[in-house]
Amino acid sequence: MKNEIVIIGAGPAGIAAAVQLKRYGLDPVVLERDQIGGLLKNANLVENYPGFPHGIAGPKLIALFEKQLHLIDAILTYDEATSLDFDNDHFIIEARNNSYPANNVVVATGTKPRPFPIEVPTTARHRVFSEVWPLRDVSGKQIVIVGAGDAAFDYAMNLASRENTILILNRGADLSCLHLLWERASHMPSITYRERVTVQSIEHEAPLDRLRLVTDHYSLITDYLLFAIGRQPAMDFLTERVKIQAQRWVEDGKLYFVGDVHNGLYRQTAIAAGEGLRAAMQIYAKVRNDL
Repeated sequence: MKNEIVIIGAGPAGIAAAVQLKRYGLDPVVLERDQIGGLLKNANLVENYPGFPHGIAGPKLIALFEKQLHLIDAILTYDEATSLDFDNDHFIIEARNNSYPANNVVVATGTKPRPFPIEVPTTARHRVFSEVWPLRDVSGKQIVIVGAGDAAFDYAMNLASRENTILILNRGADLSCLHLLWERASHMPSITYRERVTVQSIEHEAPLDRLRLVTDHYSLITDYLLFAIGRQPAMDFLTERVKIQAQRWVEDGKLYFVGDVHNGLYRQTAIAAGEGLRAAMQIYAKVRNDL
């Protein structure tokens, strides 16, 4: 088998790895489940990515990434990886539509939202979300956001800019967002913040297709509910064999985890891109030495 390289995930880390590998004359296969860009599709404004002194909206940065992938003729395959295993000295990635053998694998799958903390009625699922991008075209609605971190306040400002009325509910009293985000949100009259409020149940008001949220203090009616309560690594597709022996393959230079999938609190676009670039350089050095 020739030196096949598969990158799983087309967020900033996976894209950076693909770009650098193409510069070396290598042709990695980039697998993406649905749309490129990772969490940038949720980002109202990315302010710490070099080269954009006034910041850049996440979707606009994605469009630039997509243009770059097109210009370098990257092999971008829309297919969801369902299993990553190792057999006969190489990896096998099983996906929805195909199987992909690989000598080197870059896992750049990012994170997934934490499960909803309370039951969501089936009839209300089209009104309850854990990411903001499905609501980007919504305007003139009432939206409740549960959370107190950067995501909650970034989502709030994103939605408020589209003439929506936003209520942020924090189950505690402490804020975990950047002070800068808090200051900006607090100056937007369409955003209200309440602390020590916990949503206990969700009811679907069918006639008007709205939600009734029952909290530990009161109930309220809203059009949408958005949970911004944290994320966890998206690694469900790793087989037990890979989970157990991953460190060995990482040390051997065959397997790479880059970006948000392993970065915990350090989930930033610039960090992810840098890690993707580093992985590509390490893969190239290994390929060159094996020739």
